[in-house]
Amino acid sequence: MTEERLSSVAKVIEIVGVSNESWEDAAKNAVKEASKTIENITGVEIDSYTGNVRDGEVKEFKAVVKIAFGLTNR
Repeated sequence: MTEERLSSVAKVIEIVGVSNESWEDAAKNAVKEASKTIENITGVEIDSYTGNVRDGEVKEFKAVVKIAFGLTNR
């Protein structure tokens, strides 16, 4: 029987998620997109929120997200 080991090393990248709905949705979109090409995502940290305003309303929500993922031994 083989035993899985947790990685003792993690890498952190910073990406920006975008949404027309909310900052929470922007953060979720960032993780969803990152998970398409990054394996072993273990956590996220929301660094900041920004947005674009038009006609006195926030029309585009952005979340700067730090994503941590374990590095695997191959």
